Amino acid sequence: MNAERHPLLRHLRPALPAPPWPGQRPQVSFIICTRDRAAVLETCVDSILAACRAHPAFTAELVVVDNGSCDGTASYLSRIAATSDITLTAIHEPRPGLAAARNAGLARARGRVLVFVDDDCRLDGSYLADLERHYASGEKWLIRGGRVEIGDALDLPFTVKRCDQRERLTHAVHPGGFVLGCNMTMHREVAARIGPFDERFGAGGALRSAEDTDYLVRAILAGMAVEYVPDMTIFHHHGRRDRKAIDRLHRDYHFGNGALCVKHIRRAPWLFRHFYWAVRAALRELVGGPKFDRDLELSHWPIVAMNVAGAVKFMVLLLTRRPDRRSQPGAETAEARAEASAQ
Repeated sequence: MNAERHPLLRHLRPALPAPPWPGQRPQVSFIICTRDRAAVLETCVDSILAACRAHPAFTAELVVVDNGSCDGTASYLSRIAATSDITLTAIHEPRPGLAAARNAGLARARGRVLVFVDDDCRLDGSYLADLERHYASGEKWLIRGGRVEIGDALDLPFTVKRCDQRERLTHAVHPGGFVLGCNMTMHREVAARIGPFDERFGAGGALRSAEDTDYLVRAILAGMAVEYVPDMTIFHHHGRRDRKAIDRLHRDYHFGNGALCVKHIRRAPWLFRHFYWAVRAALRELVGGPKFDRDLELSHWPIVAMNVAGAVKFMVLLLTRRPDRRSQPGAETAEARAEASAQ
């Protein structure tokens, strides 16, 4: 791959600071995106710092993207950056949306391995030891995600991944939730090959979710594996304790997934099989068939409805996007780079 020609590397190069250690990169960059969550962010950062100190042979850095907070997050990050024994880079990204924040962190991260962690998560103390063991195999061209447990017993068991077996993503399994964006790792060369996150997707974006799922699909289309491992554990303190909050998130996830079907219709038509299976399961519910999640009483019908709504929204975005940005030299957006890398 020609590094000078690759669009993401051209995008990253001007933003990269000098290495924090002379002559070497940190071995791992933890990338955290946050907005108005200073209290939970502090717990997240403390857990990462503790994991780094428990595995001092691993040189690490923290890259924290403040996505327009108004709750004192900036002051907290300034204080920690000045006193921490682990390099912490705080970035202000005013453009709203998780995907835009992830791209800002991606542009500044210097580590050989990139680890995306959500601000409401806490790392297990052995996380870095697990990470090192998995990446010691030398296999580079894959995205790897780890176990996600509930951090607070009062929170409902949603947005978790508790499988006990190591496994790889196939077309028979929907990519949504196979590796969760709150615990997703990759070599920096993988990110360079896939490109930036598509900023239409993700929380705060027009398509509400699935920026991480889109990234997994693009990895598969680029010939890379997606792997889940049952360790590399984080604890998710998502704070959702009532059915209404879970139902809203359930709908948002499938809104984004519907948009993915249209975005990748030419190269990943297998995504439509999952829509067909959701329709079939929803029809079976009418005659007493099982729900999508029996414990949380989540139906297949919102999946079908939101898939259709997300697909329509994506088509509307395609029809209404402004072409003038793409016609101006140097004005290429992250959306255009994401689309180009998926071709």
